[in-house]
Amino acid sequence: MEGAIEAIRQGAYDYLAKPFKKEEIKLVVRRSLDHSRLLRENARFKEELRDRQELSPLVGSSPAMLEVYKLVAKVSQGRSTVLLEGESGTGKELIARAVHANGPGHERPFVPVNCAAIPETLIESELFGHEKGSFSGATGMKRGQFEQADGGTLFLDEIGDMSLNTQAKVLRALQEQQSTRVGGTNALKVNVRIITATNRDLAKMVKEGKFREDLYYRLNVVRIVLPPLRERREDIPMLAHHFLRRFAQVNGYAIGGFVPETMGLLERYGWPGNVRELENVVERAVSLAHGPLIMPDDLPESVRTGPLASASTEDPSRAGQDQAHLTLDEVEKRHLIRVLKETAGNKVKAAKILGIDRRTLYRMAERFGLVLGEDPGEQAGG
Repeated sequence: MEGAIEAIRQGAYDYLAKPFKKEEIKLVVRRSLDHSRLLRENARFKEELRDRQELSPLVGSSPAMLEVYKLVAKVSQGRSTVLLEGESGTGKELIARAVHANGPGHERPFVPVNCAAIPETLIESELFGHEKGSFSGATGMKRGQFEQADGGTLFLDEIGDMSLNTQAKVLRALQEQQSTRVGGTNALKVNVRIITATNRDLAKMVKEGKFREDLYYRLNVVRIVLPPLRERREDIPMLAHHFLRRFAQVNGYAIGGFVPETMGLLERYGWPGNVRELENVVERAVSLAHGPLIMPDDLPESVRTGPLASASTEDPSRAGQDQAHLTLDEVEKRHLIRVLKETAGNKVKAAKILGIDRRTLYRMAERFGLVLGEDPGEQAGG
């Protein structure tokens, strides 16, 4: 009895006393393996849940993003391969996680792989795993990402950076739904949904012989193109306030919003780094802010003096005017008009975006001669 108690105390799953039967050993080993697998999956699920909570949710109500949401909702119901295209920083991994989280395999692992960050000499081992002693440095067996994603989703980011040699092996794995470790001989059956992403033109790469045509068609079953931030500029206030609330809460700062001039700068900046750049800029501003509102000086110089939006995206009444020399009142008025237009006159939503209460919203509108009636058309008055 003392031996059994000590063994269990030190972490043994079970304890068998001699003499025992062969079938009894098999049963205990099988249960032990199942128990170990469940522990690993539970730990992985908790880690993924934490990661999802730390990542930004999908934010934006522009027509371009609404089309993306519709595609995500439709494709999530099945297990079709998805190809995400868009510039760096547009949120491709967020979309991939949304497809996985709303799909039939949402309880299984989501395994992201950045193909551009793994050296060519290691990517095969990373994707398919390896057996002990299969190459110099392989001191033990390693499960590949295809194995780890079994039943769930394998997200291959920057797929355009993958070599032709590796592309051929990925294609074979997709066609056969099998994964063979480097140095191994046994093919392991895997049931994996593949989502890939790229900021490159794969169709052009196919014509240039830099990407396999058969793999391209295998990946391009459902194609979702993410618009750059400059093409959905109306989402900037919503995104900026979302990031502000998140970073203020994390750091314990009492910061309630942006002064109109600051928001005007954010809306007019070109955002070559897209949503990721906006997130970083807001995080920096929250760290540097000295009061309850984000001031223009809290923004980096690149945003204050960087590329502006085209004149067509500005207020028609100010067309042709030097946007860098607007008065603070004018910036505030134009921003208020824009928010009211974006919310179709919904005063509750407008006040929330602006970070103020409805009473302050009415006072601002009265100061600028704007009428907040039921008819959204009245908002442009004055």
